[in-house]
Amino acid sequence: MKNSLKIFALTSSLVLNLFSTAIAEEVALDKVAAIVNSGVVLESEIQNLLKNIKAQAEKSGQSLPSDKALRTQVTDKLINDSLLIQMGERMGVQISDAQLDDTLSNMAGENNLTLEQFREALVSDGVDYEKYRETVRSELISGEVRRASVRRRVYISPQEVNNLLADMKQKTNLDVEYRLGHILIEFPPEPTQDDINAAKTRADKVIELLNGGSDFAKIAIASSGDANALEGGDIGWKNINELPTLFSELVDGKEQDTVMGPIRTGLGFSIIKILEIRGRQVVEVEEVKARHILVKSSIILSEAKAEAMLAEFLKEIEAGNADFADLAKEFSEGPTSVRGGDLGWADPKTYDPAFRDVLAKLKIGEYHKPFRSSFGWHLVQLTDRRTLDATEQMNENRAYQIIYNRKFGMEAQRWMKETRDEAYIEVLSTGEN
Repeated sequence: MKNSLKIFALTSSLVLNLFSTAIAEEVALDKVAAIVNSGVVLESEIQNLLKNIKAQAEKSGQSLPSDKALRTQVTDKLINDSLLIQMGERMGVQISDAQLDDTLSNMAGENNLTLEQFREALVSDGVDYEKYRETVRSELISGEVRRASVRRRVYISPQEVNNLLADMKQKTNLDVEYRLGHILIEFPPEPTQDDINAAKTRADKVIELLNGGSDFAKIAIASSGDANALEGGDIGWKNINELPTLFSELVDGKEQDTVMGPIRTGLGFSIIKILEIRGRQVVEVEEVKARHILVKSSIILSEAKAEAMLAEFLKEIEAGNADFADLAKEFSEGPTSVRGGDLGWADPKTYDPAFRDVLAKLKIGEYHKPFRSSFGWHLVQLTDRRTLDATEQMNENRAYQIIYNRKFGMEAQRWMKETRDEAYIEVLSTGEN
């Protein structure tokens, strides 16, 4: 597919001069690089992301694989993004301009900049700010779709929590954190034994290269099928309990720069490297206690009516004509309705980003006007805050969250693979002339 623009001469003299060679000149504006169900990935999107990755790599001194290998990873990421955005549209996931500005402000704050300074810094680096802004919106939508879709696949039994609590009490290395790199050599859908053998051969070759001193991040970018491939395979800092069980058993007690694998999983062969080790950081975390009324839009109840319904509830509550808990019990959807909407104590990072960001703005006892998350429309009140020492938080909620994070990571990979396997994907352009 190709869009074209016909540029015609506007004066008779130019027409006479050009007529013998061409009546018009065709200029390609863009082209479709991949078809993804009902959507497309454009060549311009691939080129923009390649440009950004190369600029970032140059700044950080990170070497990159060949242009062909890098393009493959970039194309795969944009295909995944397209699938998630399409799912988000079907699910009705939206990120408002206000939510987007809040996210960008937080990003600016992490760099000790105001939002305006952040924008100016991006522009000075040659980044189109409006395009960057929409890219962040797409990332937020993709994140909400992933969380909403994978969350329901994660089941944690009480026995798993009890086992982890007992294990925590026995371990003496909880004060150590590891920053790991991960490379996944994927199996194709429904792999044959030949496919598995071929993946094992590739994984063994990667191990050989790494043991020979090759750059881990460069190989991860070139060949890993993991979601963190474009970040050089870096999965961040985690203590022994936060790692997948297969990894934690191998990592425990090992030294920095140790390479381990290949480890066979349901997705392929994993290779891990201990990038850094440090003493566990003492971090105080804030927990919040809140209650909410959740209303989901439907064919009968439109988005506008759901928002208006909650706005009327808020008006009645503030006037003293209605009780929050009673309204939650009668109208709220979800398991908290029987408790009057009480969510209990929780780390706000575990909530949907839109919900988390709203709670961050509220004072104790304050209500927030109706807003939308990936679950539906909310009316929320912050009822309390408290600060805990995260390094000493060995309770049931902490154990549950650790297990959840482990399972979520693995299920997210499986879910994305299944989503791709079920989709119609056709790559039309490889970037080669």
